[in-house]
Amino acid sequence: MGLFERWLSVWVALSILAGLVLGNLVPGLFGALAGLEYASVNLVVAVLIWAMVWPMMIAVDLGALRAVGQRPKGLVITLAVNWLIKPFTMAALAVLFFEHVFAGLIDPASAPEYIAGLILLGAAPCTAMVFVWSQLTRGDPNYTLVQVSVNDLIMVVAFAPLVAFLLGVTDITVPWETLILSVILYIVIPLAAGLVARRALMARGGAEAVAAFTARIKPASIVGLLMTVVLLFGFQGVVILAQPLLIALIAVPIILQSYGIFAVAYLWARTWRVPFEVAAPCALIGTSNFFELAVAVAISLFGLGSGAALATVVGVLVEVPVMLSLVAFANRTKHWFPE
Repeated sequence: MGLFERWLSVWVALSILAGLVLGNLVPGLFGALAGLEYASVNLVVAVLIWAMVWPMMIAVDLGALRAVGQRPKGLVITLAVNWLIKPFTMAALAVLFFEHVFAGLIDPASAPEYIAGLILLGAAPCTAMVFVWSQLTRGDPNYTLVQVSVNDLIMVVAFAPLVAFLLGVTDITVPWETLILSVILYIVIPLAAGLVARRALMARGGAEAVAAFTARIKPASIVGLLMTVVLLFGFQGVVILAQPLLIALIAVPIILQSYGIFAVAYLWARTWRVPFEVAAPCALIGTSNFFELAVAVAISLFGLGSGAALATVVGVLVEVPVMLSLVAFANRTKHWFPE
């Protein structure tokens, strides 16, 4: 591994600290950057995520996508975890902690909103950052693309009724602009750019040229990840320092859910003897969240200053450190899986 990858946990910790400090020292700057958004998708963060996703898209071979259907186990695990397990375990943990365990530490009137925010997170599987986690575990780019695409297709029809059922409301309006814009920004554009770059590199020097190019730009991808962490924590720096206990309480069920869901998917893949390059991304997809969608729905249902919106934001802050710890664990346990 290169310098950036070997010390990634240190760089992330420093980026979190830098985001908190800068967010409180220059809140106006971060407020202006946070305002550069459309349909709840921050355009600055979108560009950084695009930079992280693009290198993996260069490795996508359209001709090999047909072979994914010959290895359905990873896709079965991903879909089962995302749609049959994760939303319900997140709802159960939210109720357990905010109606019972933390009942004496929070305003009882706010508990339903915190629960709602966590439910929204649990019902929205990841679209963008999973490409980054897959790349860091050297996952199969073709398989990861198919997994994310199938999840997005299911989300179009399943997200609203699932959330309506879990929240006990009669109608959920899906923010289509957020959903469509995210798919275009995080899948369509980087995939198209990756295919163009791949074609040019293959014409120049074949697979070796593709591998050499992606290796050269990988540090830039890691820098994009660190800058994203700085921005995310900078956007919420004032809130974090103003309500540290509440932020910590909301983070507890999210963290437990993340590690629990990863364990279910990862051990399931190991039991089924799924190859590591498929097993790691399928477990990470189930763990990660589509936070833009969750935030947008929380704001539309409960308001910008609601407990539900705060809970979805805490999910954003928790995700990167937790997912990086799971990436590190997966890379250390690669030997658990067949070649």
